[in-house]
Amino acid sequence: MPTPSHPGSPETVLITGASSGIGRATAIELAGRGARLVLVARAEETLEEAAAEARAAGAAEVLVCPADILDEDAMQAAVDAAVQQFGRLDAVVHAAQVMAYGKIEDVPREVFETVVNTAVHGTAVVARVVLPVFRQQGAGHLAIVNSLLGSVATPLLGSYVSAKWGQLGLIRVLQQETRDEPGISISGIQPGGVDTPIYFQAASWIGSTGRPPPPVYSPQRVARIVVATLDRPRRMVQAGFLNPLVMAGFRLVPGIFDALVGPMIRALAIANDDVPPTEGNVFRSQPEGNATEGRWRSI
Repeated sequence: MPTPSHPGSPETVLITGASSGIGRATAIELAGRGARLVLVARAEETLEEAAAEARAAGAAEVLVCPADILDEDAMQAAVDAAVQQFGRLDAVVHAAQVMAYGKIEDVPREVFETVVNTAVHGTAVVARVVLPVFRQQGAGHLAIVNSLLGSVATPLLGSYVSAKWGQLGLIRVLQQETRDEPGISISGIQPGGVDTPIYFQAASWIGSTGRPPPPVYSPQRVARIVVATLDRPRRMVQAGFLNPLVMAGFRLVPGIFDALVGPMIRALAIANDDVPPTEGNVFRSQPEGNATEGRWRSI
């Protein structure tokens, strides 16, 4: 974690996607060590709930900034508010994302593009508004929550795979473009299956919602990995003990991987409930579905 402006002062961390899932769990984890938090997401109602949880967990201060990460003016305003109120910005955890299930030919173009835009253009927006602050400070850490699906491909999740592969490319470019600033760190965190609401909040054209494939991590466990990465910056961190095996299979035996991955996704990553085609929360937040945890058993 970059050194705060005054020794012993709380770290200041901005978190996108803070109203639900990994982002919300990370806020609570950082609150437990007295951080000053800037919480960003689309739904003000659930952001306020997350802020109340963070204050109860020990956060020094919490600033709520409702914003869509694709709205660069709103994101710039959130960063400006953080610096104005707290004097600096030590780290940013970028965890905002939406998801859609369905074959490439079945997912409507607008849904597909918004899933990709959220990851790719959203990450670029975050970088554009955050890196100038880090460069002025001479320090800062941008931790981007990517996915195992940023390194492998599966059927029925083409928009999300495209989104996370594109985001992973941006992470690498950002790492290259900040090499001139030794005080700035860019990290990627790649979770596997995590017990968060994203799976049943997702858009779907498969007649069912999704579910996290096993082994399923708790959002709190991933949050601890994120915070540990802030403390000890690394370029890429795996948050799933089977991730290296899956990635090796994808790269080394692609024919076998492709033959197995479809049946495995249908058996292990589809909830097999009955839902009509839905846009989920792709275009607008669904506050009633926001929570730290989903509905699955986790480790």
